Amino acid sequence: MLTRGDDYPIHQTAEPVAFAGTDRNFYDRYFFNGYEAANSGEGGDGDSFFAAAFGVYPHLNIADAAFCWMKDGRQVNLHASRWLEMERMDLNVGPITIQVLEPLRRLRISVEAPDQGVRAELTFEGRSFPIEEPRFTRRIGPRTLLDYTRLTQNGRYSGWIEVDGQRHDLDGFVGTRDRSWGVRPIGARDPQELAPAAPPQFFWLWTPCVFPDGDLFFHTNDDELGRPWNRRAVWAPLGSGRGEALDFHAVGYDVDWRSGSRHAARGTLKLEGGGEVTIEPLAEFFMLGLGYGHPVWGHGLNHGKLKIEREDFVLADLDRALPYHLHVQALSKVTYTSADGATRVGRGVFEQLVLGPHAPSGFKSILDMAP
Repeated sequence: MLTRGDDYPIHQTAEPVAFAGTDRNFYDRYFFNGYEAANSGEGGDGDSFFAAAFGVYPHLNIADAAFCWMKDGRQVNLHASRWLEMERMDLNVGPITIQVLEPLRRLRISVEAPDQGVRAELTFEGRSFPIEEPRFTRRIGPRTLLDYTRLTQNGRYSGWIEVDGQRHDLDGFVGTRDRSWGVRPIGARDPQELAPAAPPQFFWLWTPCVFPDGDLFFHTNDDELGRPWNRRAVWAPLGSGRGEALDFHAVGYDVDWRSGSRHAARGTLKLEGGGEVTIEPLAEFFMLGLGYGHPVWGHGLNHGKLKIEREDFVLADLDRALPYHLHVQALSKVTYTSADGATRVGRGVFEQLVLGPHAPSGFKSILDMAP
């Protein structure tokens, strides 16, 4: 039951705004990514990609944000953190600002960090009404690991990004934004481990895809045996409104893992009724740049009243076996073949975070790699 209020960081629980409660690990978060659309003249085949995130942690009194630009094998990450000062409607962390122009439809990202060589002005406009993913609730023994709700929406962008004086026109870019709120592990780690200790296990695939006539969304969280505890696949026709997206009630997947890694060389979705989607990764964006798993810039950590920092990655130099390099969004070519043989070609991301055992993939320990 998404409403316009859900586009503001004022949630209290993993429920919509009408319900309230408290939890130390409560968060409220924006996420955006963008890339060239398929069939966009000379574009559609490169690795140009941006991502942004903005998190509010009301019980830690922290807000943080990040903005990233990837192109030609290089990823530039701008991190910012500040004390929240208990004001949840101030959507600004240092040089990074989010504006909700029209809830559930139009938002703006602004970045003004000349000292770090990064500037941007981008407007997102949804292609259809956002979908509400099933509520994510996961416990390890008696302890709640996750309990949150997320809306996801594909859209088109207008605007520009400037890095080190070089401006990139993003008019015509497409991509995905989401809003999630609820409970996740944030801030400093709990010093008291679970009794008895439980080895880590998390399997996550997320594939929002953009086609000329609509958007395909698939995600799955699996346990160590490959059983899904949260999975959904949806087709949203271009311009569809509330309640007009179509669910696939049965969906499976296959992943070909790249040897020596836990990153995908190829993915296949098998949809209800005989449709099939092939996902071919072209370039990998490292979610570390947005703070996910970052040893310094992890979400909700206290850096003082205000701190801003830039870091650069040469992607070919990153060790993909390190735990904090597991989490990626692979910019991908996507081909959707329906049961009648009709074919759509689009682009999307193939997000992967695989830690611990997963029997269908052949992973048996915390960090063994594909043969």
